[in-house]
Amino acid sequence: MNTLRILLADDHPVFRLGLCSLLGSHKGWEICGQASDGRAAVEKCGQLKPDVLILDIGMPELNGVDAARRILRDNPKQRILILTDVASEQVIRECLAAGVRGWVYKSDDTAELMTAVEALQQYRSTFSSRVCDLILDGYLQRLHPDPVVLAPRLSFREREVVQLVGEGKTSKEVAAKLGISLKTAETHRSNILMKLNLHTTVELVLYAVQNEIVNIVRFPMVVPRAPQNGNGHAQIAV
Repeated sequence: MNTLRILLADDHPVFRLGLCSLLGSHKGWEICGQASDGRAAVEKCGQLKPDVLILDIGMPELNGVDAARRILRDNPKQRILILTDVASEQVIRECLAAGVRGWVYKSDDTAELMTAVEALQQYRSTFSSRVCDLILDGYLQRLHPDPVVLAPRLSFREREVVQLVGEGKTSKEVAAKLGISLKTAETHRSNILMKLNLHTTVELVLYAVQNEIVNIVRFPMVVPRAPQNGNGHAQIAV
């Protein structure tokens, strides 16, 4: 039997170390690489070509949903197992639509994780029972939907910009990270605000959090201190 090569992508080094120990102890499996953010996961997946990628959702630079989209766009046969603590029916549906065929929660038993990797090794789909429940609940809810206004769909590049802005990066930092000009970064930012009918960066950050593009636990919002006037009172811009 050929060795199963596994790439781990998670931004918690201690958690990755534990996964390396657990999965590496399985006969016929090896950890071929690690990534600490979504962008690195995309790059290493292309370089190392693992048999299975174990991918978290709430990661910096590029969240797991968009990382999976980019990886599967370039290699539709890549086997991806989502291992996360994110419990969102919308995010699950987005991953399924991208081509992800495995999902386990970090709080599940280790035996369930091992079983999931074995399933992907045999080219079978595998999902935690809680994922199945969320999908079923979402399906039943859509049978009797409440009137909603659908948000405009953002392009992949726009989602990248939203995540970086949500993580507190300036337009200059966004431009450097994405390899684009400052003017292009600012244009993307303006277009996104217009498309989403938003008016401030704070509103854009809230949108990113509410739509699981960034994880607020890892990237808490920092409210800048307001300047003071001559009387020592804070001046609030409106």
